[in-house]
Amino acid sequence: MLTTGLPTRPVPRPREDPGLTARLARSAAERHGAQLRTEDFGRWLAARGRAHHFAVDRIPFAGLDGWSFQEGTGDLAHRSGRFFTVEGLSAATDEGPYPRWQQPIIVQPEVGILGILAKEFDGVLHFLMQAKMEPGNPNLLQLSPTVQATRSNYTKVHNGLDVKYLDYFVRPGRGRVVADTLQSEHGSWFYRKSNRNMLVEALDEVPLEDDFCWLTLGQINALLHRDLVVNMDARTVLSCVPDHDPGASALHTDAELRSWFTGERSRRALRTERVPLASVPGWRRGEMSIDHEDGRYFKVVAVSVRADSREVSSWTQPLFEPVGTGITAFVARRFGGVLHVLAHARVEGGFLDTVELGPTVQCTPGNWDGLPPEHRPPFLDLVQDPGVLVRYEAVHSEEGGRFLNAESRTLVVETDRAPLDPPPGYRWATPAQLRSLVRHGHYVNVQARTLLACLAAMGEDGR
Repeated sequence: MLTTGLPTRPVPRPREDPGLTARLARSAAERHGAQLRTEDFGRWLAARGRAHHFAVDRIPFAGLDGWSFQEGTGDLAHRSGRFFTVEGLSAATDEGPYPRWQQPIIVQPEVGILGILAKEFDGVLHFLMQAKMEPGNPNLLQLSPTVQATRSNYTKVHNGLDVKYLDYFVRPGRGRVVADTLQSEHGSWFYRKSNRNMLVEALDEVPLEDDFCWLTLGQINALLHRDLVVNMDARTVLSCVPDHDPGASALHTDAELRSWFTGERSRRALRTERVPLASVPGWRRGEMSIDHEDGRYFKVVAVSVRADSREVSSWTQPLFEPVGTGITAFVARRFGGVLHVLAHARVEGGFLDTVELGPTVQCTPGNWDGLPPEHRPPFLDLVQDPGVLVRYEAVHSEEGGRFLNAESRTLVVETDRAPLDPPPGYRWATPAQLRSLVRHGHYVNVQARTLLACLAAMGEDGR
């Protein structure tokens, strides 16, 4: 165990309802559910895949049904005026090797719902999870929240079926709200996109529909150690689960951490402008994709989808496809025996408030090949060093409804080689402090929220 004798200070923090926190702790400790055994989960998921027909095929843009490039702007939009558009973004910031850039970006102003329903079985909280197909998932079927729907989906712009269990999240009185916050999506690919992240405990009997299963928090934590099983939308909701033991000492108090973050948000500059997609320099539109001239970053592609388990059984749509596998990593170190992670105040072009707290490292390494060392992301070489202690590692995919084959190697590495006084823009925090900030919208980015869920799965994260 890596330790340091530096003093740490207890962090005053409002405690959750002790009854709820004790119940969450019991659910996290329970690795055997009342409804589905963990060892049977893989067979259950495979059976749900066999129960339906799924197919995703790449198509030319001309094969898109209802989507077209708009005259004058070249923006890619749906004829309904809903869902989302692919437009251009021009951005300028005050730091980094690329202070100015232009790119395609997804504009989806409507707020979606990501909600997990909870209920007690045999005195233990279980969570209702869905085996959901998303066209961009590398393995198509992954474990998702109870409800994962855009406003266009649940208002049935596509004339599809009702979203199951939606009433628990949109009609007051159907359940007890445990968590409810607006959180950002990927600031590099979405323009100011938010989703409502909700955890609701049911007050009545809940019918179990096909493709859904009840799992304890401990079972879900076990599944987070498996590659490509728990989807991004489930991970971000899980990061909102209240602490059941928030009283860890920290190097910086909550007030100091918030003050530092406010200072970072105040000092950093970001200017963005939505521009016509056709005018974005360096990006070329072909028959099958829109690519960057350097062959880096990502592509815009089109797919045809068949999924008879979805509200609509077939459709076509654009997707963003990254070039290369990403790395999402927290560098961890102990102060006074307490685990801390190094958070990065990141500027991303699509953020609503310029800066959010992200992982220590969040990048696709191939995009930085050929740059001098001083321009490479800080700590990238450290998290890839075979000499560091890897506390957590799994491959997780990003949001499969908009991104195709978007995978990241997700890591928590513990080392005493990380500096006590990190460079500007970085600050040590306990996982409990970051989860406290998740209670507020647009403080912690989606990649860091994934890592918070993974830290909980480690079983030693300050909880």
